[in-house]
Amino acid sequence: MYIKGRYIVSACALLFFQQAQASGMDCTKAVSVVETTICANKPLYELDAQMASIYGRLIRAIAPGQAGIKTAQREWLKTREACGEDVDCLNRSYSHRIEGLHAQWIDAVAYQPDDTDKQVMQDLQQRIRAATKVKPEFALERALGSLTISKGQTSFDGDPNDDPSEDHTLFPKTIPKGVTQDEWKALTASGLEADAEQGRASYTLVDLDGDGQRDLLIATYTGGTGLFTFYETFRRDGERFTRRLTPYDPESGAGSSLFSVSERGAEQWASWIKSHGRTYLAFRDGSYGVDELYLINPLKINRQIPTITVRYDYQLTVPRNQNRENDNTAYKLQPGLQKTLSQALTKSNAGKPQQPSEHKGPLCPIPASGEGDDTYYSYGAGYYVDEPVTDMPVIIGKECYIARLINWYGRYGDKDGLYAKLMLRKPGSTDPEQSYSVKGRRHVTQVSSEISTRGAELF
Repeated sequence: MYIKGRYIVSACALLFFQQAQASGMDCTKAVSVVETTICANKPLYELDAQMASIYGRLIRAIAPGQAGIKTAQREWLKTREACGEDVDCLNRSYSHRIEGLHAQWIDAVAYQPDDTDKQVMQDLQQRIRAATKVKPEFALERALGSLTISKGQTSFDGDPNDDPSEDHTLFPKTIPKGVTQDEWKALTASGLEADAEQGRASYTLVDLDGDGQRDLLIATYTGGTGLFTFYETFRRDGERFTRRLTPYDPESGAGSSLFSVSERGAEQWASWIKSHGRTYLAFRDGSYGVDELYLINPLKINRQIPTITVRYDYQLTVPRNQNRENDNTAYKLQPGLQKTLSQALTKSNAGKPQQPSEHKGPLCPIPASGEGDDTYYSYGAGYYVDEPVTDMPVIIGKECYIARLINWYGRYGDKDGLYAKLMLRKPGSTDPEQSYSVKGRRHVTQVSSEISTRGAELF
């Protein structure tokens, strides 16, 4: 432990010793008010140890830039000392510094796409454009299908929990079918029990780096409002599997993720593809009028990602055959109403997401008896599982209604295409809302690519 003046450099001893250990302050040498406060407060002591670990990783990752890191750490020490015995101040200071050090570490170790990655992106972009001439509604799916990895994978689930009150699964106790003895030995030596405790876990063995040995993908369903599943990869590293860019540590925490998929309030999926001798996790994030496809390096931290954007227009129709919301009974729209709704959709430019309506002001006339309120300017608050497209006025007879087209984040099927709804309400009225189903057929209008700076860990 390095001592300077009247205070211990605690985690900051790493300024001068590259061999950092993930241990907290040596409280037998605590002298200053800050040091004694940290030693008397377990959460602060743990933050000190956490920063020691992160700082050590940063020092090892960017050896040429250590001088600047050390200077910044010295400056932070001065600001930390100003907190004195104020626990909240120290907690904020440590948390902010840990966040900053972690961000610097991410920048230092994040994968940088090379010429091969860029070529893969450009080739896939061309495949999508070519597929628009063959199957214009499913050009992206067709292009990806030609590159999808379908062999050499083994998947298995975690064991049910013996405690019915626990929702998470357990790491399997016996070797699953399709797993070799060598792989099983490495799996059981890798301390994967902590990852199993995060939720309902499933496992896939697949070679992700072309070295002839299968690596590991863990999918953990945690549920929640968005019905989330988190995915993390582990590289086969000798006699065990090692989490991305993290040295083996049986005490390291679980819960990191390469990416996540939400089954509610989003339209997302992922698949393994192989191109130019490399394996990628192709992650699709969809919404109305656009699909964004991220080509993720599965065993790295991804901050810059080859990204392909596919944009669509839709031919929207209001079917004559409808179903009532309350009891799902079928009925037929009157031809006049069907025509009115269809014309409103066309006038709103709802089928052309890149050319939104320029309507300004209230959507329906505000009564002369008052100024009205926001209910005349938009449909109002929505529900997070639905994606709003646009609001528009609809004149039925002599009455003005405000309508909103909603969909489910561009979800699209071979049989029905886009399924959407047109919701109607009359401003200033307590009458119940009305809804009508809308169908849409899409076609690609643009395919572009770029190196995105949106990190995979942020999805």
